[in-house]
Amino acid sequence: MRIRPKTDTPQAAEPVRVPASIWILGFVSMLMDISSEMIHSLLPLFMVGTLGASALVVGLIEGLAEATALIVKVFSGAISDYWGKGKGLAVFGYALGALTKPLFAIAPTTGIVLAARVLDRIGKGIRGAPRDAMVADIVPPEVRGTAFGLRLSLDTVGAFLGPLLAAGLMLLWANDFRAVFWVAVVPGLLAVALLLFGVREPEHHASEKRTHPLRWDNLRHFGGAYWWVVSVGAVFTLARFSEAFLVLRAQQAGIAIALVPLVMVTMNIVYAASAYPFGKLSDRMRHKTLLACGLVVLIAADLVLAMDEHWTTVLAGVVLWGVHMGMTQGLLATMVADTAPSDLRGTAFGFFNLVSGLAMLIASVVAGLLWDRLGASFTFFAGAAFSVIALLGLLKPSRRTWLGR
Repeated sequence: MRIRPKTDTPQAAEPVRVPASIWILGFVSMLMDISSEMIHSLLPLFMVGTLGASALVVGLIEGLAEATALIVKVFSGAISDYWGKGKGLAVFGYALGALTKPLFAIAPTTGIVLAARVLDRIGKGIRGAPRDAMVADIVPPEVRGTAFGLRLSLDTVGAFLGPLLAAGLMLLWANDFRAVFWVAVVPGLLAVALLLFGVREPEHHASEKRTHPLRWDNLRHFGGAYWWVVSVGAVFTLARFSEAFLVLRAQQAGIAIALVPLVMVTMNIVYAASAYPFGKLSDRMRHKTLLACGLVVLIAADLVLAMDEHWTTVLAGVVLWGVHMGMTQGLLATMVADTAPSDLRGTAFGFFNLVSGLAMLIASVVAGLLWDRLGASFTFFAGAAFSVIALLGLLKPSRRTWLGR
């Protein structure tokens, strides 16, 4: 018999790896973002140039659409918590988003565009909170920031591939908006198929007794730390209006219509490249400090975009905008997951996005009014001013510390 020698040398702990399901969810998001951004990168130009809409109408449609998505997340998140499962809702939400894409191709008026945008964002709202709760359930807490950053990075890869593909097709098809919108249907359907057959949901909630998540005796379990994160998310959204105004600013710079989507490509390349490393950094850095840095970058982006209409200035502002997104979006999702009860994470993401959705509606409508009445520069100066106010509020010393990081 062979006797193994004893050793007192402790074995090094293996690093915690991000599960394969997070990668698949990231690729699902990537495909749907390719589909959505092929349309959204052209939609403001389509509404203004083809359908004759004003900047206020663009802001109203974008604000209503995004607010609808975020409000719907409250109910989809609560339902996923009640069922203890989120995949079914996520599949339905992705399918609804994919099936609304043809409406953009046939839209004769801004009213149809509004209907299509709202239905598309309802799909986003249905899938968003259950998907984010699935991410939080799948990964261990010590790599949660990394997982959210990875999913956002892959999501944002789609957000720059979509406009890139749109620009190429616009050059190929002589600025035929509607033909590009038809092509966008394909990656949306592929995203639905990948989620349906590629992701297996954790089963650990299946045996637990479920109660209605929106009952008061459940909601009172959300503590001050969670509501602090909700308020911070709303402030960030107020300071950062719809990205449709980046597209309109690029058009003012004299960039050819077919090449305007490349501005969003640039922003999303920076976003994708920064989301994952900043997600990893958030696992080791004080969250409040990183949020403050993100606001400083947003202030710089607004000031640069307000300076003049030259394409190099616009490009610099768009790059800074992308860095801000990479620094803050995954971090806020991580903070929601960290401060919410584990069995109410879907509801927690839903309420977070409800408040952010209302803030997005207000910010986009105000931005559209300022754009029409006072011009693009004033709109971005106003965004910078609000960001300064938000930064001062974030840095204000508090007697009560809600976040340990």
